[in-house]
Amino acid sequence: MARQAKVERNTKETKISAAVDLNGSGRHDIATGIGFLDHMLEQLSRHSLIDLTVRAQGDTHIDFHHTTEDVAIAVGEAVSKALADRAGIGRYGHASIPMDETLTEVSIDLSNRPYLIWKVVFSKPKLGEMDTELFKEWFQAFAQSAGATLHVRNIYGENNHHIVESCYKGLALALRQAVEIDRRKADQVPSTKGVLGGSL
Repeated sequence: MARQAKVERNTKETKISAAVDLNGSGRHDIATGIGFLDHMLEQLSRHSLIDLTVRAQGDTHIDFHHTTEDVAIAVGEAVSKALADRAGIGRYGHASIPMDETLTEVSIDLSNRPYLIWKVVFSKPKLGEMDTELFKEWFQAFAQSAGATLHVRNIYGENNHHIVESCYKGLALALRQAVEIDRRKADQVPSTKGVLGGSL
């Protein structure tokens, strides 16, 4: 079953294309114009086993906000599109990621009801040239466009690079579980309502 999708997002601020293959092997080809974001998306692809291609042009001469957010929107939309009616998926995923002194937990429900809980605090305003406050914006935009309830909690940590990387790796592993097809219910939407989304 092919589970691929491509999304184009063009605004006055950014020009984004994102393609995913949920049945991939973690291959990635990413160029956003923001080096640290490229690195995080490579981690997302590698550890989720989702093939990911992203091209972005944005108004980075102003700041990285629009490009960061719009990349997340495009990637999330591509994931949602590739999931189609979400029949057969595991739906839920959870990961606990240690990185040296850091420990982060990520839980996801591909419920088609977007929601983000973000319990992550950074001790510095920037990582390289990227504002650390933009990572919450990325996860918020991804959760919204992917139709995911997403909880991200950094339990402890000191190194800001480790903290944010553990968030992306946690998302990757949780997403890997959630999009996996359960062959025992491959034709069933994983909800007693028979459809994902809407009210509880």
